[in-house]
Amino acid sequence: MQEYTLRVCVENSGKRLDVVLTDATKEKKLGISRTFIQDLIRKGKVMVNGVKINKPHYKLKSDDEVKLIIEEKKGLSLESEDIPLEVIYEDEDLAIINKPAGMVVHPAPGNYTHTLVNALLYHFKELSDINPTRPGIVHRLDKDTSGLLVIAKNNFTHLNLAQQFSRHQVKRKYLALVKGRVEFDEQTVEIPIGRHPYRRKSMSAGFGRKMKFAKTYYRTLKRSRDFSLLELEPFTGRTHQIRVHLSALGYPILGDTKYSKQTKFSRLALHAKSIGFIHPRTKKFMEFTSKIPSEFKEFLKEKIT
Repeated sequence: MQEYTLRVCVENSGKRLDVVLTDATKEKKLGISRTFIQDLIRKGKVMVNGVKINKPHYKLKSDDEVKLIIEEKKGLSLESEDIPLEVIYEDEDLAIINKPAGMVVHPAPGNYTHTLVNALLYHFKELSDINPTRPGIVHRLDKDTSGLLVIAKNNFTHLNLAQQFSRHQVKRKYLALVKGRVEFDEQTVEIPIGRHPYRRKSMSAGFGRKMKFAKTYYRTLKRSRDFSLLELEPFTGRTHQIRVHLSALGYPILGDTKYSKQTKFSRLALHAKSIGFIHPRTKKFMEFTSKIPSEFKEFLKEKIT
């Protein structure tokens, strides 16, 4: 358990309790979100002048003494595993991993081992624990999608990167092999995406009431009579967004058994090619690129000239 005490200055008089605590913890780089602070307040973990306050909107006065109590997080007992990882880049705050196709990113019911998280726990001494069941994981890729992921080593980095993702400031590019000769050299797709009405584990594209805005840009790199190679940039992050958009356009990704029935390939032909973001600590823009998978190269040499 950790306790933090602060004295309210004149500038913060009249401000909300949750706002002042969020600003204070941000200055100390504790890696705590405002939502987490509000939850602590409601649980009675914050005292003002020795009295428990359970209202996040409580207005503070100059010279008030605020005490914050943070208990240690209790997460699942996750097992570390000596699984090989391709580390593209690493520093004290983050790492860039090139995830292979077929690897699940984080443990889930019925699948608690052999995931990327199990490998991360073995290879790295420190990982963010914003979500104790997914240490280090800021964003994810589908099991069968290969490519680059950014891993957070501490909560300060995690929250900063998560904010960049939520504001669509992270630049991501994917490569996809699709069925069919794509008509346009480039196109921006804006078709809403939501949960499939009958297949609850699948998504669908359409303009129903519960659908959410989704935007994907693609550029055609190569094409043959029956297949095309695309470079894609998702501006939003809906579940299965690229797969659903391409299927809706009539160009399903090869190997996608969920959104197409006739796209035979050794794996899902989707690869997270590059990722770019502002480093949380240095404030410098960084961008990383991975090599095209060997399966893609072989297919291109044989099918697309």
